[in-house]
Parts: sequence; C-alpha cells; structure tokens
Amino acid sequence: MNKTVSLLAGAMMSLGLMAGANAATLKMAYDADPVSLDPHEQLSGGTMQLAHMTFDPLVRWDRNLGFEPRLAEKWERIDDLTMRFHLRKGVKFHSGNDFTAKDVLFTFNRLRTSPDFKGIFAPFAELKVIDDYTIDLVTNKPFPLVLNNVTYLFPMDSAFYTGNDANGEPKDKLVKHGNSFASRQLSGTGPYVVSERQQGVRVDFTRFDNYWDTNSPGNVDEIVLTPIKEAPTRVAALLSGDVDFIAPVPPTDHKRIVSNDKVDLVTMGGTRIITFQMNQERVEAFKDARVRQAVAYAINQEGIVKKIMRGFATPAAQMSPEGYLGYNEALKPRYDLKKAKQLMEEAGYADGFTITMMAPNNRYVNDEKIAQAVASMLAKINITVDLKTMPKAQYWGEFDERAADMMMIGWHADTEDSNNFFEFLTACPDTDSGLGQYNSGNYCNPEADKMMHEANSETDPAKRAAIMQKIEQMLYDDAAYIPLHWQNLAWAARKGVNVEPVVNVMNFPYLGDLVIEE
Repeated sequence: MNKTVSLLAGAMMSLGLMAGANAATLKMAYDADPVSLDPHEQLSGGTMQLAHMTFDPLVRWDRNLGFEPRLAEKWERIDDLTMRFHLRKGVKFHSGNDFTAKDVLFTFNRLRTSPDFKGIFAPFAELKVIDDYTIDLVTNKPFPLVLNNVTYLFPMDSAFYTGNDANGEPKDKLVKHGNSFASRQLSGTGPYVVSERQQGVRVDFTRFDNYWDTNSPGNVDEIVLTPIKEAPTRVAALLSGDVDFIAPVPPTDHKRIVSNDKVDLVTMGGTRIITFQMNQERVEAFKDARVRQAVAYAINQEGIVKKIMRGFATPAAQMSPEGYLGYNEALKPRYDLKKAKQLMEEAGYADGFTITMMAPNNRYVNDEKIAQAVASMLAKINITVDLKTMPKAQYWGEFDERAADMMMIGWHADTEDSNNFFEFLTACPDTDSGLGQYNSGNYCNPEADKMMHEANSETDPAKRAAIMQKIEQMLYDDAAYIPLHWQNLAWAARKGVNVEPVVNVMNFPYLGDLVIEE
C-alpha cells in the first residue's frame, strides 16, 4: 500500500484538531454525482458513498477491515442461526423522527424487495423485533458473514417513507432508473442532509444539527459536490483552488499533483475488479467455451495496466484479489494471440463475427480507453466491435437491459468476501433471489452455484477458502467472463484538507469525520 500522506501524521492531525477545529466548507468534485437518493435503487459505489454521508449502517468497516459499531452499539450470537443487535438510543432522523427497531425492520423488508440488494439478504430467514432497541437477525442456516452483510443495512426513516406522495404513489416505492419519492427525498440518520440537488450539476450537503455521533472529529458543516466527468478538468479545478478534494485521480496526473506543494495525493491498493462480460443469449458464438477462451487469450491485461493505467493497477486472472479467501494463486493472465486464433479456428469462427460493446466513460479509471483497447485486441482475432460509451447515469439503465453483446462491469466485494463476486457477477441470473443481478453475460454454471451456496453455509475459513478457490478455477477454465485488473485508488486534496484518515479501500470516504485545517 503506497500513500503519499502518512496515516500516522494524518491521524495525529485529526486528534489535534478535534477539540478546536472551526466549521468549514468542502468543495469536492467526483467524476459523477449519485444517480438517485434512494439507497436501495442501485448497488454501486456512488450509492454507497451517498449512504455513508446521509445514512448510517448498523455496523461499518474500519480501516483494518474490522467492524465498528454505528447504529448498533453491540451484538452477540444467541445460537448458530441468531445474532442479536442492541441499537443505539437517542438517534434522530433528519425529519426529527426517533430511530427505533421498527425502522430497521422496515429497511430489512425493503432490502429484500430490491433487485440489487435482495441477494445480500437472501441468507436471512427473518428479522425479529425484541423491543424498541433490540433486534435478532435469524439466518436460514449457519452463515459466516452476518456482520459483513449488515454493513449494507442503513436504516431508513419508516414514518417518513410511509404513505403516498403527491402523485398518489407509495413513498417507499422502489423504482430503478425512475422518478419516485425515495429517489428525490431523503431522511437518514447520517451526518449530512441533502439541502439542494440538481442532477448532473451539483449536490449540496449541510451538517445535520442533531447528528448522534458527537465524538466525531469532523468539522465540515457544508459540502458542495460538483460532478466533473473529464479527469484533466477535475485535476485542473483542484490545482486552481476551485475545489478542495477530487476523486478519482487518473494515473496520468499523479506526478503533476505530487510535484505541486499546495495539494496532497493519497493512493491505496484496490480490490475492485474491472471485467467484461460476454452475453451468451445475444451471441450464439459466446455459448462455445472455446470462443470465450479465445477472447480471454486475446486480451493483454498486463499491456492495459502498463500503457493505459500507467502501472497503477494489478493485472487480474480472477475476481478475488490477494488476501481474499477465494484468491487462487495458480491463476495468471493468459495473453496468447496465437492460442486465441487457434481456438477461434477450432470453434469454426476463424473469419470472426461482429458484436456490440458498451462501457461507461466516467465510472472507472480510464474506462473508455480500456474499452477501446479491448476492442482493438479483439479485432486481431477477427471479432469486429461496435463500441458505444456513455456517462454512468445512462449506462446503468443499458446494463440492466443487457443492451450490448459485451458490457463492462467493475465490482468491489463490499462484504470483503469472494462469494460476493460470484453471487452478483457469475451466478445463474434469478430475479426472485437477486442472484446474478449484475451478470450481463447470462453465464450459468449450476455446479459453481452449488459450491457458492455451500461456501455460504461453511463456517470453517480453511474449508470456505478451498471451495471458493475451486470456483475461481472453474470460472477461469470456462472463461466465464474477462477479468482485466484490480483498480487502485487515488484521491487528491488541497493542503489542510485531511482526507487520508477518512478514505478506505472500499472507496466510501467517511466524510462525516473529515477535518479541515483552515
């Protein structure tokens, strides 16, 4: 892990400012703004970043990937299937309503109807309300990742989201890529209230006066988020002083920022895998494992990392990064153009075919350039690509429609567990369970899914690791998808904006704890 700002120095600065820091305003620029205010509409980095600003989870990850109490003060295991959570008292929602167990139950039930989140909560049989500040989460069978999954549970204000809106629609209605009360209105328990929002232009956040966490060192009272899609423009805005904090920072601009004495660069090794998926329902050739393998052999992951990512990424041959239980050290990138052409010939596609490809142009670092490079590589095995890129606000609707033959998807396992990759990206798509929700390739391997379910009920870490490493091998052999690289993380801020202690490998900055030294 490489950081240009010392963790120790940052932490000491934070501690030194806790008592006397003055209120401050943060002007920040991301590559895009949140597509919705509904925390359950889309399982994405942007949604989770917004959730950590405006809501609070029961439990959140700390810097060492341990668990930190938030709206749950403590928890204990009652039996093999039951985990009891004791909720924090005296917490207010932005609306002024009190936070109680009924809000957790409301949120749990809503999550189980979300196409994106229901898969995460599938292992749970029920949530029992014991009293106003005690709940039991009961799993269907012994489940090793209860706390991991609870990091996704950000209680919503049940009273605020109950009833009908001005259009006669239920306020809790969940609409993907649509116009709903929950997509426009927000009442959470988090450090910030959304005070103004112009989609695609800016979002203004104001510190919540009744925020429960009075021990937070944060001194930022106002945040203005401006989406700036173009990376050079984003960096220029920071260097000119127009904004105080930007993300992501493209590898091409790292030296420029490091050489400027008015700004700091913070970098971190990442665990987000960038991939392409091949739609077997749209393209007959993709049903043939030899064709999928040919595509895998035609892609030069190491070349992409070297030339496009400037070395600021790790070439990948699987989804699980090193350190995850499912990481299979035997799997390596397999670029071999001669082998790729041979496989195309064996499959009867020596003359190739034409496909459509879609990718975002402001979601992942260098996403558009990566897509262009992959298209050029596929041309060498006579696969002609009709490439279309677009902003992520439009892309996710197209992705949900499986609107192209190959589609880019990046994924960080927010449960910090390999099974999360399999559940969302390679499981046989199933609308009822939510499995395969982000499997735009419609890949389906019942044997791999059987092992995935087995891993979900195995509590022995060594046995779980063996199962998930076998799944990675199976997906590799089958060329279920095309892994590219694990994307590293980079943020930049002007001197005095102490972002280092609040950023993390999940890329959900805890901005409520941010300290600005004026």
